[in-house]
Amino acid sequence: MHIIIGLLIATAGFMVVWKSEWLLRNLGRIGWAEEHLGLEGGTRLFYKFIGICFMFLGIFVAVGLWTDILTAIFGLFGGRKP
Repeated sequence: MHIIIGLLIATAGFMVVWKSEWLLRNLGRIGWAEEHLGLEGGTRLFYKFIGICFMFLGIFVAVGLWTDILTAIFGLFGGRKP
């Protein structure tokens, strides 16, 4: 089941990257992204970055690495004490 969910998440991420112009026209510009990520393309770049993050997340879920990654990330913030 996690393979199907992971592939759906990765596909959604791909669609966000592929259709970033459509998202820009329908959702509008993001002021923070325009200010910090570029002059006229900051929002597009932000949408693509979010899409790529979703693709990686989907792959991690599909192959079962999601729990290992969460453990590694949150282990850095004080995990188990001996």
